Amino acid sequence: MSTSQARARPAEGPDERRGAPVHPAWVRITHWLNALAAIAMMLSGWQIYDASPLFTSFMFPPEIALGGWLAGALQWHFAAMWLLVFNGIVYLVLNLASGRFFRKFFPLSPRAVIRDLAGALTGKLSHADLRHYNAVQKLAYLVVIADLIVLVLSGLAIWKSVQFPLLRELLGGYDSARVVHFCAMSVLFAFLVVHLAMVVLVPRSLIAMLRGR
Repeated sequence: MSTSQARARPAEGPDERRGAPVHPAWVRITHWLNALAAIAMMLSGWQIYDASPLFTSFMFPPEIALGGWLAGALQWHFAAMWLLVFNGIVYLVLNLASGRFFRKFFPLSPRAVIRDLAGALTGKLSHADLRHYNAVQKLAYLVVIADLIVLVLSGLAIWKSVQFPLLRELLGGYDSARVVHFCAMSVLFAFLVVHLAMVVLVPRSLIAMLRGR
């Protein structure tokens, strides 16, 4: 390799070194805990929604809701909420402290997202190196992180509306907070559907999240 080539090649980070795991243990643990908490919150949230639906023409089938009744759903919902909050904080702090957050999710540009989305839709997007996220993955993960934060904040505005008046008003009031919460849940559901579809298409990604390699 020439001197100019050596200078042009970016330095390898901890995730790119030969033999390094695709996902370190703390990423895998927090990922699965976040997934468990988010799914439990979503399913129990469907049961809570059915007790007082926003849209009278739409309700979730009780067979796919969690809790059995309103009180049971609330218990599941709040238990999962605390797990999501504390585990999510650990995930974000470790990502930021280790520098992994910026290595994995940036740089990101609209042009890169359009290019990789076109590649994905035409079956030309490579998944050879699971250590590197493509632009669509970067955007999806950033959106779901922001979405989970919105879910928690809008949930607080609904649960403790009197104690958090500023948060409630920022969301447009109690009824608007319920709409925001429902929309954020819908975004989470859409992410999970696409995420599971990608796991089916690239099963190595599931193995990497289980074994780390």
